Formats: sequence, C-alpha cells, structure tokens
Amino acid sequence: MEQANGNVQLGHADHVPSGKSYPLSLLALDVTDPANVGGLFRLADALGVRHLYLTGSSVTPHNSKVRRTARAAQQYVPWSYVQDAIELVRELKTRGRCIVALEITSESVNVRSLSIPQGAEVVLIIGSENQGISQSLLDESSRCVHIPMMGHNSSMNLVVASAIAVFEITKELSAT
Repeated sequence: MEQANGNVQLGHADHVPSGKSYPLSLLALDVTDPANVGGLFRLADALGVRHLYLTGSSVTPHNSKVRRTARAAQQYVPWSYVQDAIELVRELKTRGRCIVALEITSESVNVRSLSIPQGAEVVLIIGSENQGISQSLLDESSRCVHIPMMGHNSSMNLVVASAIAVFEITKELSAT
C-alpha cells in the first residue's frame, strides 16, 4: 500500500527521553485515589517536573494500583512522602521556593496570568479530590491560581487540572 504522506504514527520504542526538567515540584495533599497519584507520576515524568511530594493521607507507589497507573513513571520521578504538609511547605519556603496553590479562591488568578520571578523554583500544591486545599495551606502559599471554567461545573479531575496548570507554569518557566 502506498503512503499518502510522511506523517506516520510513532510507537513507544521511537521515543527518546530528553532529560529536561523544570524548577517545578508538585505537592499532593491527601490524594487518596491511587489512579490520581499514578496519573500525577505520569504527568510529572511527561512534563519535566523535578519532584513529587506526597503528603497527608496520599497513597504512595507502594500501592499496586498506583504502580499500575503510573506505568513505571514512579521509577523516574523523584518522590518523597511527608505526613505534615504545612511543615513541609514552611521548610520549602525557607529554601526560597515559590509556593503556588491550584485552587479557586477569592484572590486566585488565572493560571495563564501567573508571573514567576526569574530563577524561582516553584512548588505547585494540588489538593484532595473532595476537599481541595486546606485554608492553612492556602495561607502559607505565595500565590493561588485557578483554571478558568467555562461550563457549569466548577472543578475538573485532579490530574487533568494538574496537567493544565503544569503545562502553563512550564511555559512561563521557559520564558524566564
């Protein structure tokens, strides 16, 4: 059969990792659905996130469902578990990290409008599937961002929202 053009779908074996990463980490607070945690690992691997912090009641890659959904990404993305998210955020702030919460609040800005100082290392907080981000963590955050919602729902799947935010933040980090 003759090929119409040179645009041919590539397979997994054709992919060569770039090794590029951004000064961006994710902090997942109380993410209890193993599929969501596995999805965060795949997202982090795909978009060059440097570290994934799992906090509170978040499940870890020790869970077989996380590993199955992550499709081995947990082997490539550095991660750690810390029980107390507030303590972790305070420590990260002392190390100069810019703490950004992904949550619709009275003061949140469109993620597309987020301005990141040159050379900043960003930690994006992602809240639980049902409760979002606690007020105490919002209070510790430097900034809050949201994704503009055009439809009737005011939220979307945790991994989908995280992917949109990470994509926008890495665009901004590339520009600085």
